[in-house]
Amino acid sequence: MRNQFNFMKALFILIGCCVVSAQAQTKRQVDPAVAKLGKGFTSDTAKVNGTRLHYVRGGTGPAVILIHGFPQDWYEFHKIMPRLAKKFTVISVDLRGVGGSAATADGYDAANLAKDIYQLAEQLKLEQVYVAGHDVGGMVAYAYARLYPDFTRGIMMLDSPLHGIKPWAELKADPELWHFGFHRTPNAPEKLIAGRESLYIREAFINRFAVIRDAITDADIAHYANSYGTAEKLRAGLEFYRAFEANEKFSDEHRSAIDVPMVLAGGDKAMGQLIPITAKALPQYGATNVTVEIIKNSGHFVSEEQPDAVAELIERYASTSKNKK
Repeated sequence: MRNQFNFMKALFILIGCCVVSAQAQTKRQVDPAVAKLGKGFTSDTAKVNGTRLHYVRGGTGPAVILIHGFPQDWYEFHKIMPRLAKKFTVISVDLRGVGGSAATADGYDAANLAKDIYQLAEQLKLEQVYVAGHDVGGMVAYAYARLYPDFTRGIMMLDSPLHGIKPWAELKADPELWHFGFHRTPNAPEKLIAGRESLYIREAFINRFAVIRDAITDADIAHYANSYGTAEKLRAGLEFYRAFEANEKFSDEHRSAIDVPMVLAGGDKAMGQLIPITAKALPQYGATNVTVEIIKNSGHFVSEEQPDAVAELIERYASTSKNKK
């Protein structure tokens, strides 16, 4: 009996040590980028649509899903997430293949990426989500509104063109946007960028398209470079561009009437100069509720260059009922 008692005592001690060790390990593994957001934010993954999506979540209230562009990940919204979390449940997602999300052989067109987001919202039991996306994320937000209009109270496209919709043809032909063709070239970009991700992100994107360049620090760029820092993750980012034709076809095929509120917001030194053209073209594609917002003193990276302005826009429109124009 005494031996049995000693055995059980030793077993409980062992279990307690394991629990303490596991808790300590969990604390050590907390992503410092998530910890930087403050209390109440968590990082997790979910299996959806043939992949595994990583997301960061915080706050309570109506759901807002944030979708990044290239060459960034969920972290591009880190300056606005704590503010939004005071009023909303905020979910910032890594698109498939980027950062903590799993890469796949295909499925990088906007419609399938929107399906990823829809299934994530379903799994998290989020209803009537508001979707705000930047760059590629804006294209995904548009596809989400088209495919799942009954499951969103509105979308916001942040400094994002729309495939196939004016002035898309002019943008594709603009030599200043040489990376469009470069990224769509098979095999070569992966080999040329690999090992130089930080340099490429800084020189080819931040220094070319940001007005307030120091809004994206070297530490931020190191974070983004890491999110594209393996062969499969870099390929995933390039596949967003290789899906252009599929996305153009999607836009052409979806012209039915849609009353989902759409906000086109752009930096005054970037897409803000062109989104009025897109807004005028969208009614030809059935969109009946389109608003333009210009973000002053900003280049392409609006959520980092002008976080307060972007947060205010999302707060305002994400709080509006679906039918209010």
